[in-house]
Amino acid sequence: MTDIPATRRQSRFWLYGPVTLLVLLAAAWSGFWFYAHGRVVAELDKALAREAERGRTWTCNNRSVGGYPFRIELRCDSLALTSTRWSEAVRVETGPAVAVGQIYSPGLVIVEATGPASVTLPEGRRIALSWKQLDASLAWREPQRFALVATEPQATLTAPGQTDETWRAATLEAHLRRNPDRPAADQAVDIALSATGTVLPAIDALLGTTDAGTIDLQATLTQAEAFRKGFNPEALDGWRDGNGVLDLTRIAATKGTARIEGSGQLLLDPTHRIGGDLQLAAAGIEQIGGIRVGNLLGGLGGLLGGRGPATAAPGLTPLPPVSLREGRVFLGPLRLPLKPLLPLY
Repeated sequence: MTDIPATRRQSRFWLYGPVTLLVLLAAAWSGFWFYAHGRVVAELDKALAREAERGRTWTCNNRSVGGYPFRIELRCDSLALTSTRWSEAVRVETGPAVAVGQIYSPGLVIVEATGPASVTLPEGRRIALSWKQLDASLAWREPQRFALVATEPQATLTAPGQTDETWRAATLEAHLRRNPDRPAADQAVDIALSATGTVLPAIDALLGTTDAGTIDLQATLTQAEAFRKGFNPEALDGWRDGNGVLDLTRIAATKGTARIEGSGQLLLDPTHRIGGDLQLAAAGIEQIGGIRVGNLLGGLGGLLGGRGPATAAPGLTPLPPVSLREGRVFLGPLRLPLKPLLPLY
């Protein structure tokens, strides 16, 4: 008779033990999640305060932080950024946005934003942005990297006294990462940009065709730490003063029958315009800026010292060096009949 109660107690332990353990684990996980939640909110508030000190004010309307039990989600009914580092305030506004981080992968954040968005620029200029879907990811642990993918993006620039210009594409992808091979002093960041179904009025007018195009660009930006201050005159001056350059290791673009490949280097000149030199090869270009060129490109290349890129695809004709000087575009010694490039600031 004395052994019966012991047997019953043992059977109850195996009945309730796993449930009790599960409850303890759930309680511990909940405690960890709420601790992480509190850390995220505290760090977010500190980050917003640092941004405000640097002249950038972020506004997240109806901010909420949730995602229990396995994620941390930051949601905004709308998101706005105002920068006072320009001659006039620059403001970017978008619709609902959500940033998601997994508890088990704290170094990676996924961002989704809903359009439309608007950008208010100095001198009364505005950009209206829209897209069908936009996703981005940011990893701040080694290797640091950023990626953005957009479906059917469109941007329309409106400026006083000028005709509106609209750029659009079927798809757009952009990738950035710290270059692991260049010396640390270079502060190098690799950039890869690709777009399909592109339409840009300025290029349409230049080449005389409205066919959609494709763009594939690979580059390395040096002295990138200057842009920790944001994209503003102070950061751009710091980048230029630090001899920062954009090394274009590959440029490939098509538009109808026209094809262009090349490489080069861009920088910011003393007039605050984009300058630099490009080595290009092309095929299928019938006109440039309203001037019929037809089969003259090959002759121009030979006459004016066209070298083209070292790895140009077969069938492309090397062009004379393309140079950007004080807002003007030169093909060899000839200035192309294009509108001068505007200063960035």
